[in-house]
Amino acid sequence: MGWIGTTLDALVSEISPEAGRRRALARSAAKLAMNYDAASRGRRAAGWKAPATDADAAAFGVRARLRQLSRDMVRNRPYAARAREVVTSNVVGTGIVPSVVHESAEVQAQIWAVLSEHLLTPALDARGELDLYAMQEVVIGTVFTDGEVLARRRIRRGKYARDLPLGFQVELLEADHLDDTVTSWGKNEVIEGVEYSPIGDIEAYHIFDEHPGSARMRGLKLTSRRVPWQDVLHIRRFDRPGQLRGVPWLAPVMMTMGEISDYQEAQILKQKMAALLAAVVTYDKDSGVDPSKRLKGLEALEPGAVVGTPEGTAVNFTTPPKVDDYQPFMREALGAVAMGIGITRESLTGDLSGVNFSSGRMGRMEMDRNVERWQRMVIMQFCMGVERWMRESWAMQRVLPTEIIRLNHTPPRRPLIDPNDEIDAFLKQIEGGVNSRQNVQRTLGLDPERIRRERAEDAQKDGDAKLAPTGASNLPTARENRAKANPEGTVT
Repeated sequence: MGWIGTTLDALVSEISPEAGRRRALARSAAKLAMNYDAASRGRRAAGWKAPATDADAAAFGVRARLRQLSRDMVRNRPYAARAREVVTSNVVGTGIVPSVVHESAEVQAQIWAVLSEHLLTPALDARGELDLYAMQEVVIGTVFTDGEVLARRRIRRGKYARDLPLGFQVELLEADHLDDTVTSWGKNEVIEGVEYSPIGDIEAYHIFDEHPGSARMRGLKLTSRRVPWQDVLHIRRFDRPGQLRGVPWLAPVMMTMGEISDYQEAQILKQKMAALLAAVVTYDKDSGVDPSKRLKGLEALEPGAVVGTPEGTAVNFTTPPKVDDYQPFMREALGAVAMGIGITRESLTGDLSGVNFSSGRMGRMEMDRNVERWQRMVIMQFCMGVERWMRESWAMQRVLPTEIIRLNHTPPRRPLIDPNDEIDAFLKQIEGGVNSRQNVQRTLGLDPERIRRERAEDAQKDGDAKLAPTGASNLPTARENRAKANPEGTVT
């Protein structure tokens, strides 16, 4: 520490013992931190950024910039667009299917008849374009690109109801609609358009009537409205405790993707240069060749041509650069991008070379865990929010007896890599009591209530036709099928 530091510590302790104690504790903590190389501030850690901000402050002031960069990448970078499609198609696919849970099959059918007319038609959309499944696709795609998306409830009454089965519609809004010019509302603090109560929970959103970037809003003054939280669904991924805002999923890999694009452009230019083969003709100054005939026969060489050159000339061909190591570099770089997003490199690139069944299955299992988490995010924050609005509208309109309505939400079917063995494993789980039939059915993207109803209908019709009953116990397993195909037991 040196005699100067020691003398200064002694002087501070003499004047203020409390301040001296704090200096001693700070020095001790600094010595302990130096035991970790990553905590050092030397040359090796130069340029490292480690601000002590909370989850939302980390992106404060730059959230809009991140959204704009992410959107531009999805528009113009093929791998960014591909990553969004992979996430969207795996999380929602053809749709997370709602189903009514009720003891009475008759009441269940009556409820579903009303809900399907509202949820599964464009009547749900405030613009009359999207049904519930299409909205789910837009929601997860926007969360991927922007980090968050808003769904606003629009109450419809009277002439604005337009014969809707239920008196509400849903309007999807980008986060740009949040008015970041409002800083307070009474005793509540407003940060980036989100109003927080004194205890820190969200009370309202301040939303522009129009998108700030709309072409028809140029030159016009933007106005925002305070919308209570009950009328807004805020869908985003939570990565840290206390986080209330989202960031684009491409944020950790934006720099890498930009550098990959620069590298690709450089390689393309290099490839164009490699395709250029030029001939340089030199002449002896004393050759006496007529200048008008110097390049005769060399202006355009054709395959297989034999061309003579005048005496005193020499022809030298250029050596264009070679394009080397492109595929190994791109493979590793795109693997890093895929890991940063949470998907497999094979799904990002579509390249299955060098992948066998086991490695493909292991990679897919890891990605499936992420997909399940993202599906839960969409179900909890969007699907169940729409269900809450549906229940409230149902109670106000008294469409049917106002009893409690509950929905199940079934994610899309996960593609099976080996259907025979995997279905066989599911059946053994059910028989062994380690899994339920309806949970397996949901894993396969099927609605247990619908299957139960249709099986009852099949059994009734088979009974009326005096057909023998069929069931899972009568179906041969995958192992029995292989044994029949290979009775000798030889290895195939």
